[in-house]
Amino acid sequence: METFHYLIGQDTPHIAWWQMCLRAVIIFVYAVALYRLAPRRSFAGLSAFDIVLTVIMGSSLSRALTGNAPLLPALAATGLLVLMHAALSALAPRSELVSRLFKGRPIQLIRNGKIDWGAMRRSRLGERDLAEQLRLKGLRGAEDVEEAYLERNGAISVVKSSGG
Repeated sequence: METFHYLIGQDTPHIAWWQMCLRAVIIFVYAVALYRLAPRRSFAGLSAFDIVLTVIMGSSLSRALTGNAPLLPALAATGLLVLMHAALSALAPRSELVSRLFKGRPIQLIRNGKIDWGAMRRSRLGERDLAEQLRLKGLRGAEDVEEAYLERNGAISVVKSSGG
């Protein structure tokens, strides 16, 4: 164990450049392994749930890399976070409560060509934001839309009206 501590440095901000390089290799291999073990969506930034995992992982691993956090405990905590994310991701499709708490819910913005201004305010979307999204989908306006939703990942999905 003493050799290991010599190679990776003590857990202080004052580690040698080569110790930080060795930590970088260890952390890189570990992070790739976690990415391969985690559900494919975990790091796609699809929802706040996925983004939080990415930010915490990056923060934890960067502190371990620089010696501001103990290497092995930081790796263990990061692995636990990925396992917890995977477990909650597996549970969410089976539990409406878990799904809503951790992944959110879509908000209907347009129904039968009519904009729901209350939903727009709650979503903090302006008329120009919605108009831009409709144009990007090849639509002229709300009248061409049967339904539009602000999805859990922040994207706006649109179902065109049969006449649109």
